[in-house]
Amino acid sequence: MTTLYALGLGVGTQNSKGEWLEVFYPRPLLNPNATTAELVAEAVGYQGGNTVVTLTPEMLNRLNGKAGELDEVIQAFQESRKPLVAVLLANNDGPKSVPEAYLKLHLLSHRLVKPHGTKLDGIFGVLPNVAWTNKGAMDLADLPKAQLAARLKGELLSVDSVDKFPKMTDYVLPKGVRIADTARVRLGAYLGEGTTIMHEGFVNFNAGTLGTSMVEGRISAGVVIGEGSDLGGGCSTMGTLSGGGNIVISVGEKCLIGANAGIGIPLGDRCTVESGLYITAGTKVALLDDQNQLVKQVKARDMAGKNDLLFRRNSVTGTVECKTNRSAVALNNELHANN
Repeated sequence: MTTLYALGLGVGTQNSKGEWLEVFYPRPLLNPNATTAELVAEAVGYQGGNTVVTLTPEMLNRLNGKAGELDEVIQAFQESRKPLVAVLLANNDGPKSVPEAYLKLHLLSHRLVKPHGTKLDGIFGVLPNVAWTNKGAMDLADLPKAQLAARLKGELLSVDSVDKFPKMTDYVLPKGVRIADTARVRLGAYLGEGTTIMHEGFVNFNAGTLGTSMVEGRISAGVVIGEGSDLGGGCSTMGTLSGGGNIVISVGEKCLIGANAGIGIPLGDRCTVESGLYITAGTKVALLDDQNQLVKQVKARDMAGKNDLLFRRNSVTGTVECKTNRSAVALNNELHANN
């Protein structure tokens, strides 16, 4: 009996050398049932391990009408003129190929795994830099020829971005979210139902929100935002890819990070960071009691993950202060409805 960590049947794009640029999986499966896994494994000649197989018409015919939860995908693939692929992952290792990497990114954006829930080690080295155009993904070396061909036909080949990661909504649109500018959410983002991403909001891969949240700031790679939290305009969270080291930054439930503020430490629940204040792990913080009297001075890392804190800067002395937060964030239900 075949047991798999993940399974995906995809359609994608290859460059002129036959190398994969990207793959779209209509229905990625996490821990697929044994019957589906066995049928696909037998049809593609699976020998075990993490395997990528180019799907042939003969393989599709073997699966047609027999693949259970993947039957609809198989039928749709019958008329494909684009290259097709099957990815069977026996274990949760870092991706070794573009099809494997894209399957893992799909698992995240389909909410099948949460950020940090699947291994992505080495993904930057696996993914090629791609020109994302109005005609789809293109290899950078193939782009000039394609641009010339379009011009000779009186057309314009528009390059929207040059990046290793595409925008999420070209592959996945999770239920119950609002995204003002889809270019600012990468594939591999995890957006909980009820999340609103405003025009200046940004969500990287392997990061996101666990529920109803308002995002007008930056959620960097690896950062997770708890239910009911609000990221103000222009604020920033320090990810492990941008100087945060091995510290996993997270924001708890019902927190507020003010406009143009930022954090380099994880926050517990019901915390507030004053607008314009950036807290790093080494920031010196004055702890105050309920009478605003100094208790002691610590580094911000000593307050990491603690609940009910208010971080602010004293407007007279410039000292960063921390005291008990008496109010939690209450998001306006009508304003943040995503039906």
